[in-house]
Amino acid sequence: MNPLGRTFGLTGGAGSGKSTVAGMFAELGARVIDADRVAHQVIRSPQPAYHEIVREFGFEILDSEGEIDRKRQAAIVFADPEKLKILNAIVHPRVMERIEHLAEGYLLADPKAVVIVDAALLYEAGHAERFHKIIVAWSRPEQQIERLMARMRLTREQAELRIAAQMPAEEKRRRADYVIDCSGDLETTRTQVNDLFSKLQATAAS
Repeated sequence: MNPLGRTFGLTGGAGSGKSTVAGMFAELGARVIDADRVAHQVIRSPQPAYHEIVREFGFEILDSEGEIDRKRQAAIVFADPEKLKILNAIVHPRVMERIEHLAEGYLLADPKAVVIVDAALLYEAGHAERFHKIIVAWSRPEQQIERLMARMRLTREQAELRIAAQMPAEEKRRRADYVIDCSGDLETTRTQVNDLFSKLQATAAS
């Protein structure tokens, strides 16, 4: 059985407001699995992915403690689509394996739990169809750029590269089962999340 078939995927472009939406769902009682946090875990030494990444990208991506420096790694892969594909091929299968394990655990503990997987690249990695429904957090492209520049202290060029490496926001919005519009204020976003959570609870209970 695919445990993800009983869960909901949450995705959106960089700077879309996805993490804010995930936090709101968690406050309401959803079990949220953060794919980025899982990715941090699977690339740490001495995990197999760590050794594959170092072999592929060299020791210069390591920090002073010998762990992978994600900022150095990002600077390389977001400037080179082929290297980004290589990195994703190493990391994504291991991340999804761990996510499946976590989702299964939540559902065994509570079969009616609303389990949400917060992951930026569900469509790009071809995993969207594995979930029961997909929720997309959406914002205008200029808002995405501004948020990335402010939150991550990126230059405009760096922010644009990150966004360009992902599927266009409008395409994700078109494919979504549900859309949370994060282009307004936080309370407007929260109202949408509250309304949707009620629907997810009903779906999970059935």
